[in-house]
Amino acid sequence: MDRKIEKKKWTPKKIAGIAGITAFGIFIIYLLFFRDTSSRLYVDMDKMTISTVEQGRFQEFIPVDGVVHPEVTIYLDAVFGGRVEEIYQRDGAHLEEGDKILRLSNAQIEMSYMQQENTALEVLDRYQNTRLSLERNLFSLERQLADLEYRLDIAKKDYIRKKSFYDQGMISEEEYENSYREYHFAQRNYDIGLRTIRHDSLYVSTQMDQINEYIDRVQENIVLLHENLDNLIIRAPISGQLSSFSVERGETKTAGENLGQLDVLDGYKLRARIDERYINRTYTGQPATFDYGGQTYELEISKIYSNITGGAFEVDLQFNGDEPGGIRRGQTIQLRLQFSGVADALIIPRGGFYQATGGNWIYVLDPSGNQAVRRPIRIGRQNIHHYEVLEGLEPGERVIVSSYDTYGGRDRLIFR
Repeated sequence: MDRKIEKKKWTPKKIAGIAGITAFGIFIIYLLFFRDTSSRLYVDMDKMTISTVEQGRFQEFIPVDGVVHPEVTIYLDAVFGGRVEEIYQRDGAHLEEGDKILRLSNAQIEMSYMQQENTALEVLDRYQNTRLSLERNLFSLERQLADLEYRLDIAKKDYIRKKSFYDQGMISEEEYENSYREYHFAQRNYDIGLRTIRHDSLYVSTQMDQINEYIDRVQENIVLLHENLDNLIIRAPISGQLSSFSVERGETKTAGENLGQLDVLDGYKLRARIDERYINRTYTGQPATFDYGGQTYELEISKIYSNITGGAFEVDLQFNGDEPGGIRRGQTIQLRLQFSGVADALIIPRGGFYQATGGNWIYVLDPSGNQAVRRPIRIGRQNIHHYEVLEGLEPGERVIVSSYDTYGGRDRLIFR
C-alpha cells in the first residue's frame, strides 16, 4: 500500500537561502550604520614631528626688528630754496649750537627783501617825522601856556598894587578899573589856554602812543626781514652730530627740502615696524625686551606712528633703565613685543600644521600610538615658541605639529 510522504518544511537549501539573505541584510546594515567611513592615509611616523600637550607658563609676544636711532634727532630743512654757495661742515662732524653748516643764495628772494626793507624804512621815516612834528606842537603849546601864565602873573600883581593905590586915593578909578579888566582878561586867556593844552596834550599823547606802536612794529618787521634773509644760512639748532648730509656746491635746493639731520648721541631709542594686524592691540607704554651681551634689556613704546605703509606701522621704544653698551646707530635688534603677562595655559609647540588648519583642527595620536585622528580644536594666543590651546586637547596627549601639506585633510593617519 502506498504511503503519503510529507514534504520537509526546513530543507538544507531553504535554510541556506535564509541564512544568505540574513547575512546579506546584516552586511547592508553594517555598511550603512557601523562601517568606518572615515578617510585614511598610511604614513611614515619618522617623517613627522610629534609633541606633547603641556600645562605650562605662557606669555603672548611677537618678534619685531628694532633699528637703533639717536634718542633726539633734529631734521635740517631748507626754509627757502636756493643755490648752494658755501659748505662749512661735512657729514659726521660734531657741531655746537649756532655753527654754520651751509649758505644758500637766492637772488629773487634777496631782491624782494631789499625792496621790502626799503619800503619799511620809508614808512619808519614818515612815522618818525610825524612823531617829531607832534612833539614840536606840544612844545609850542607849552610855550604858549608859559607865556599866558607870565602875562597873568603881571596883570595880577598890577591889579593888586593899583587896588591898594586906589583904596588910598592915589590913582583914579579909571586906572583901577583898567587894571582889573587886564587881570581878568589875562585870567580868562590863561584858563582857555590851559584847557586847550590839556585837550591837545591828550590827543598828542594818544597819537604818540599809536605812532610809537607803529614804529615798533615796523622795526620788528625790519628785524624779521633780516632774520628771514638769514635763513639762507643753515645753522645747527642744537649741539650734535651731523648725519645724512650730502650736499655739493652749485646744487639747487627747493624750499622744505631735507638737507640732513643732527643726532644727539646722549642716548638711543629703537624704531620698529609692526604688522598692521596688531595696531588695535598696540599702545603707549607697552613693554618689550631683548637680549644683548648676555643680559636682558627692557623697553616700552613711547610713540606710535599712525601711518600704515606696506602693511605695517612704526613705533618708537625708549629704554627702561640702562642701555646696552656698544650699540650703534642703524643697528638692527630683534625685540619681543609683549601683549600679555606670564600665566598658566595649555600649550603646544608652534609648527607647520597651523598653515594648513588655521588652528581649527589637529591630528591627535590614539593611546596605542599606531594612528592619529583628526580632532577640532580652538587656539588662542601665540608667541614665537607656542600656541595657547583653549579647547579640544588635554594635558599629556600627543599631537602632530609638523606640516600637513601631504595629508590631504584625511580623517585618520595610519602609521606603518
